[in-house]
Amino acid sequence: MRVIYISGMGRSGSTLLDRILGALPGACALGEVTDLWRIFRSDDNLCACGARYSQCDFWTAVGDRAFGGWHRADLDRLAFLRRVVPRIRHVPWLARPRLTGELLAQVNEYVDYFARIYAAAAGLTGAQVIIDSSKFPTIGLCLRWARTIDLRVVHLVRDPRGVAYSWTKKMPNPGTEEGMLPRFSPATSALHWNLQNSIAGLLASASGCVGGETAYKVPVRRVYYEKLLADPRDGIRDLASFAGLDLSDGDLSFLRDDYAELPVPHNIGGNPMRFATGRLPLREDDTWRLAFPPRQRRLVSAICAPLLISYGYPLR
Repeated sequence: MRVIYISGMGRSGSTLLDRILGALPGACALGEVTDLWRIFRSDDNLCACGARYSQCDFWTAVGDRAFGGWHRADLDRLAFLRRVVPRIRHVPWLARPRLTGELLAQVNEYVDYFARIYAAAAGLTGAQVIIDSSKFPTIGLCLRWARTIDLRVVHLVRDPRGVAYSWTKKMPNPGTEEGMLPRFSPATSALHWNLQNSIAGLLASASGCVGGETAYKVPVRRVYYEKLLADPRDGIRDLASFAGLDLSDGDLSFLRDDYAELPVPHNIGGNPMRFATGRLPLREDDTWRLAFPPRQRRLVSAICAPLLISYGYPLR
């Protein structure tokens, strides 16, 4: 089962990329699968289709196929695994070629949950490729141990000053109890940007060994938000090839240089764009260049300078 895992820092365009990839023939986008345990355990928020998750035909059918119904899934156990397995402090072990002991058992149990969800969604839709935009690179490090998953990672990168500015803005989060997306200070988001992208970079070099089998390396494709929006058709065509989808020009007819025609989705989490259907304008969000206070912009540039240079972004 082939899975495209979108990894990187939040507010880097992952919801947009997830939606566009999900519109490709043979692909099924699920959004941020890591949030499912919370949704069915306590928060019955709105699915991107507009229905409550408990009343959404798609997610009800996924639960039936994966667990015999969501009521039969041990969501408390899944919540525990979500807290203890993909932790930053476990990165040195998760990136090793072998796992042993209790961590190996917990990782296997944790990724089996994802594999069941992916398989159920693929079975329902007939999709060749499942898209998961959970973003956390530590989850990507865990997923490479799943025996039934052909994992391919898209490392999505955006200029940290644009990311930091986005995290300072008040943004609605429709269909949730909180009503608003969380916010970070520029310094906090810059530190997270460094950390998340550094760990995502490990996926390109980390190898794994499942059950004594030959070690493998996870294919990783780095995508820059700004370049993707500058030429979306070419960028998506390249990612479709990376995903193993053989597309004709007609398969990209929904995608133009300045907009995409999107179907009704069933995405989990992400920004309010997850609810968009029909014609969605495609343009780089570069309001930070004028709206982000210079002092805060310089602070983010200083904190992120090594990776900024490595990724080819200007310091000023």
